[in-house]
Amino acid sequence: MKEIKQTNELVMTAMMMCLVLLATTLVRIPMPGTGGYIHMGDAMIFLAVVKLGRHKGALAAALGSSLADLLAGYAVWIPWTFVIKGGMALIFSFFISEHEKSSRKFYEVLGMVLAGLFMTAGYFAAEGVMYGNWLAAAISAPWNVLQFTVGMLVAVALQKAIAKAMPHATPRSH
Repeated sequence: MKEIKQTNELVMTAMMMCLVLLATTLVRIPMPGTGGYIHMGDAMIFLAVVKLGRHKGALAAALGSSLADLLAGYAVWIPWTFVIKGGMALIFSFFISEHEKSSRKFYEVLGMVLAGLFMTAGYFAAEGVMYGNWLAAAISAPWNVLQFTVGMLVAVALQKAIAKAMPHATPRSH
């Protein structure tokens, strides 16, 4: 029985990693003046944490996002992305633990906002270091804020749709 549970967890983690990868690579909106792009991967990162829990969600986020960089030709970003997206998932996970139902949504939104701000700051630092140009890094920041904001909205909508379609499925405790 233990092997079946472990296999199920492995498959679910791999599936969420693939969803992060696909959401990052299939819908890409170029960010003017940056060379980067806005994507839906952040929505899948938030969903991965809700469905898988802290550690497996962070692993799916870090690996799925890093693979997206590799496939998109941004291999130089892989170490940064691994740390930033994994950190983003971990930060979010700290805010979705057990709270009273009346305040749970507040903490989920707060967690997403703080995780998104971490992502924005992380890529600002990465771009500043890699390019040696802090102005260029600053130009990307508002686009990263837009990206995680859209990701939040999509994640909340998907969570509601999943809850409605599968009311027996509950989020993991963290």
